[in-house]
Amino acid sequence: MSTLTLDGTPAESKSATQRSQADAQRIAALAFLSIRFIQGFIYWGGGSRRFIYGPAKLDPSAASWMANKFQSAMPGALLGTDHIIAFLLHHFYLLYVSLILFSAAELITGLFLMAGLLTRAAALVSIGLSVVLMLMFGWQGATCIDEWTMAACNLAIGATLMLGGSSAFSLDNALLVRRPAFAERGWFRWISGALPLPIRSDAFQKLALAVFAATVVFNVATYNYYRGSVFTPFHGGPVSPSKHHLSLADAVLLSNGALRFHAYLDGGTPAAPSNVMAAMLKSNDGKVLEQWDGTALSHLPTSAIANEFAYNRFAPGPFGLRAEMGAMATITLPGTSNANPGSLQSAATLQLHTVNGNTFNVDVGME
Repeated sequence: MSTLTLDGTPAESKSATQRSQADAQRIAALAFLSIRFIQGFIYWGGGSRRFIYGPAKLDPSAASWMANKFQSAMPGALLGTDHIIAFLLHHFYLLYVSLILFSAAELITGLFLMAGLLTRAAALVSIGLSVVLMLMFGWQGATCIDEWTMAACNLAIGATLMLGGSSAFSLDNALLVRRPAFAERGWFRWISGALPLPIRSDAFQKLALAVFAATVVFNVATYNYYRGSVFTPFHGGPVSPSKHHLSLADAVLLSNGALRFHAYLDGGTPAAPSNVMAAMLKSNDGKVLEQWDGTALSHLPTSAIANEFAYNRFAPGPFGLRAEMGAMATITLPGTSNANPGSLQSAATLQLHTVNGNTFNVDVGME
């Protein structure tokens, strides 16, 4: 019985040069075995945690529902992906289907890579997943850019497997042994990993260099954007993954003396909420016109806080006003006789003071 080489033909019919090339391909395939399996295991782990081991992540009623993680990523997401996240958060059924499909893509891609089935197609999907993860979550990580680091490595691994395939100990290779005619099918060589790509060596070199350039440019550019240290000095990133930041806008003193403003927790860690301990309305000369302490903020009625998303929210907390990462709301503070439009003879400012000592300001207008 003859032994088949990588392209499905009998070994004895090959010249010495061809056998040498086949041996080189076999060596490369064996070298890829570790990264192919671990790349698959990483993605399989992401999907299996949601479908098998931690199904609460796909349960909208659970605290670990994945929508909360999506919203926490929104402030630092790149290239318009923050708008995509916001759109999905506003449309529950699209959000739920998207999370199911994304998780299923991770699970299936991981299984295919570990088994070596349709290796190049699975590697290409893993590249897409890595890019999405880097754009949405790459900025997060309080001590280092954790999400970016893993996704950047997975992107490079996916590019390597897409180009090189992986015939050793793979179902692609087993399928080729059973169906040697597949060696002549272009579609099989493009989506599986059992054989080299069906292109000339000079064309393969151009493709490999183009993939290399795209991988390097994307990884280095996003790293420089998030942390610098390439073309600019090291910096903490446009969006801090460790220090909470509140963006305030549209502050208006209403005719009844109440103060309405828009707040967005657009920086910091999702591991802990931000707590606003006090709010002050000050005139331009520094006079305090109104003040809401932690007790007043913690007793705000539900009707005073209009959250834009149903997941991470602003809400009264035990020490004041509590906000989870990515929360966005229009908040109305009750007025007293000390604060009314007639008392504003000059410009005024609303100040919010958080538990960690930070102060956030916004100019106040009149209705």
